[in-house]
Amino acid sequence: MGKYSLLFGVLISLGAVAGSLFYSEIVGYEACVLCWWQRVFLYPQLVLFSAALWRSDRSVFNYSIALSLLAGVIALYQAYVYWGGASLLPCTAAEGACSKIYVMEFGYITIPVMSLTVILYYFLLAWINRLYRNENRNA
Repeated sequence: MGKYSLLFGVLISLGAVAGSLFYSEIVGYEACVLCWWQRVFLYPQLVLFSAALWRSDRSVFNYSIALSLLAGVIALYQAYVYWGGASLLPCTAAEGACSKIYVMEFGYITIPVMSLTVILYYFLLAWINRLYRNENRNA
C-alpha cells in the first residue's frame, strides 16, 4: 500500500473536494466560517498530491501533515460545537450557522466528522508512507 500512497492521497483529496462541493453547490448547504477554513487547508492537498504523484515526490506528506493538523483543529472544534459545546466564535447570519447540523448519519456522522475522517486518512497515509520508505532503505 505504501507504494500507492501518493495515488491514494490524490483519490482521497479528490473525494473530499468533490464531496464538499457537492454539499455546497449541488445540495445547497451553506458553508459556515469553520467549513471555509477547513477547505482552505484541505483543498490545496489535491494540487499537492497531484503534483507529487506526477513527480513521484514523497516529501508531500510533510506538507500534508501540516495542513491536516490545522484543518483537524478546526474540525475538532466544529464537532465539539455540533455536539453541544459552547461556541467561542460567532457565525454571522449571512453565513451558514457553525452549529447547524445538515447531515447526521448513524447518530454521529456529521460534516465535521467527515472532514476529520479525511484528515485521519491523510495522517494514516503519511504513516504508511514512512513505513514504506523505511522498508525500502533496509532492503
